[in-house]
Amino acid sequence: MGRDKALLPWPADITHPTSWQQTFLGAAIDMLRPHTDLVIVVAGDNEAAIMPVVYSAGAFLITNPHPELGQFSSLQLGMHEVLNRGRDAALIALVDSPPVLPKTVEALRAAFEAAPDPVWSVVPQFEGKHGHPYAVGREMIEAFLRAPANSTARDVEHAHHDHIFYQPVNDPQVCSNIDTPEDYQRLSQTNSGSAH
Repeated sequence: MGRDKALLPWPADITHPTSWQQTFLGAAIDMLRPHTDLVIVVAGDNEAAIMPVVYSAGAFLITNPHPELGQFSSLQLGMHEVLNRGRDAALIALVDSPPVLPKTVEALRAAFEAAPDPVWSVVPQFEGKHGHPYAVGREMIEAFLRAPANSTARDVEHAHHDHIFYQPVNDPQVCSNIDTPEDYQRLSQTNSGSAH
C-alpha cells in the first residue's frame, strides 16, 4: 500500500473527505465495540502512530515485539490476551478489511451464541466466499495458540473445518481486502456518497 492501512481514511471516499471521516482502524473498533466486552488491537512497528486512534476509540493496545514473524504471530498474541483477560470467545477482524454492516456482526454473534457444541467458529460467507470478521470460541482460540508460528489462520481453520459454521450474509465487505492503492481506489468509487 505504501502507507499504514490502519490509518487509511474511512469511509473510503477520498474525493469528498468530510468531518465525520475517520480511519479504517477507528471504524473497525466502532464496528466491534457494540458486540463485545472489550476490543484489543495488536500493533506492530506502527504502535506510536495508531495509539491515539486506539485509545480515543476506547480500545486496548498490545504490541507484537516481532511483527516480522507475520500476521499469525499477531493473531496468537491477541488470542493470548483474550484468555488473559478472562474471556473465552472473540470476534476477529483484520485492519485491511473495510468495516462490515452492523447487521452482519449481529448475525455472526447470534449464530455463534446459538451454535451447538461442535461449532468452534462462525465465519461469514458471501456468494460462496468466506471472510471477516469471524467469531471464535475457546476451542478455536486454543487451536490457534497450539499451531506453529509459521501457520496461517486459514491453515488452522482448514484443519478444523468440521467445527466451523459458515453464516450466509448479504454483505460483500466481508470478502474485501485492501492491499494496494488500486484496491483502495475501487473501494472509494464503490462507497462514494453512500457510506454514512
